[in-house]
Amino acid sequence: MSFSEEVKHEVAHCAVENDIDRQVELAAILSCGGTVFYTEHDRRGFEFSTIHSAVARKVLQMWNHCFSLRPEVSVRQGVRLHKRNYYVLHIPPVISGTTALKQLHLLHDEPDFSTILAQPKQIQRIFLRGAFMGSGSVNPPQRDYHLEIITLYASVAKVILKIMRGLRLMASMTERKGMHVIYIKEGNSVAEFLQQIGAAQAYLQFESVRVMKDMRNNVNRIVNCETANLQKTVDAAIRQRHCIEVLKKNGAYIRLSEKLKEAATLRLLYPEAPLSELAAHSEITKSGLSHRLKKIEKLAQAIEGNDI
Repeated sequence: MSFSEEVKHEVAHCAVENDIDRQVELAAILSCGGTVFYTEHDRRGFEFSTIHSAVARKVLQMWNHCFSLRPEVSVRQGVRLHKRNYYVLHIPPVISGTTALKQLHLLHDEPDFSTILAQPKQIQRIFLRGAFMGSGSVNPPQRDYHLEIITLYASVAKVILKIMRGLRLMASMTERKGMHVIYIKEGNSVAEFLQQIGAAQAYLQFESVRVMKDMRNNVNRIVNCETANLQKTVDAAIRQRHCIEVLKKNGAYIRLSEKLKEAATLRLLYPEAPLSELAAHSEITKSGLSHRLKKIEKLAQAIEGNDI
């Protein structure tokens, strides 16, 4: 079972308190995972399909609780490689079906759920939960952070986006192959979304992996930084020793001041040591050593014609 499937399985078992909540969640699921179809007499029905048995079961239970018309339920085998079963709920184009779809705001070409935005946050969270069950997906925390919900309807996508942003989630929207995609790519917002829709176990799992992942990333950054600093120290030490040898071969070394000779001697005694270690072996400060060694480099560069 993928991480997305685990999340859907968990939230499909969240309790729904009353008929209002049921219809909000049901409308969200159907608007993201289903489509209106038309008969030759312009009658309208609805079809919803999902590969998740727990989601299909919840849709059927909520529909049967709210409406007298019983959907036709079937199972179809997918045509792709894995050939997974699709659970299909078919709302026939009859008067009672049309009445139910109208009550769920699903009868029109662009469902209008804008009134949800004026409802309490709890209702909005239920709508998000339904939308995710309908067509949502989320990467496992081991991979790049990405959560998305897809819908055919621009009006539904805009409502989902506004709800997410109202909950301070860093969500964006785009189009893909004629569908509207609302997505989150920031780790904190993905975790917060899972918490908001009631996926407590998935949230804890996500956060546990994310903390370890962030720790490893921080350690890697520190190691990379320290490795780079060490390389700079080694390169500088090699360059300084070379400059000292140039001065010795040229005869200019004996004309150096005692301060510069002291710095040069320390470098030759401790050929790969950082400046802080050289300073610990003398009474010269780190900045003093740096200044003296730079003077030695300038003298050597003048001798070699800046080819060092």
